[in-house]
Amino acid sequence: MLARSARRRQSELRGVLVPFVPLQLSWYGNNELKTLHRAEWVGGWRQPQDQALFSALYVNELVLKLTAREDPLPQVYTALHTALQSIIGGEHLSALRYFEWSLLRALGVAPDISQDNQGRAIIDYERYWLRAEHAPVLLMQAELSAQENGIIVHGHTLNALTSQTLAAQPQWHAEAIRLTRMLVDFRLPEGIISRKILKQLQQYTG
Repeated sequence: MLARSARRRQSELRGVLVPFVPLQLSWYGNNELKTLHRAEWVGGWRQPQDQALFSALYVNELVLKLTAREDPLPQVYTALHTALQSIIGGEHLSALRYFEWSLLRALGVAPDISQDNQGRAIIDYERYWLRAEHAPVLLMQAELSAQENGIIVHGHTLNALTSQTLAAQPQWHAEAIRLTRMLVDFRLPEGIISRKILKQLQQYTG
């Protein structure tokens, strides 16, 4: 989308078009490149900084890379709004996991982790073997030769992710990260730029 007058000193858009804050937009144009007509700030939160900024860049990159242009997916933007609101509030880990999972579900590419491959409910204390595009398999029933191609997680993690209770169960965060990262990386084998930048920055400053 093109904002023609945004750089003009007297432009109404100049102080409104800031990243990662909710806006109400209108535009026109019949071609792929649209022209912005109006933008109104609708409030909500301050601009992200520090770690919150990298988290915001990450969720934005996922939306850009995983969704089709002009594809109407209101549930994705609802999830994005919720994620950014939580990120600004300091809930980085759980907010990112919820958003990744919500995005994959909205796109129809998330496996059903509410039950195992036999249709049985997930049990908290059991361990399951997972791979992208497949339902969880009870670990004791998974072939050892196949386990190298997936990850092992507890039922607690699967249930906490689907019920969005990870924030109250931080002991399952590490497993949830491995799970959602495996699913996202399967869809984006070329990698995620914001993740690489953050890793390089941590190495430089650490």
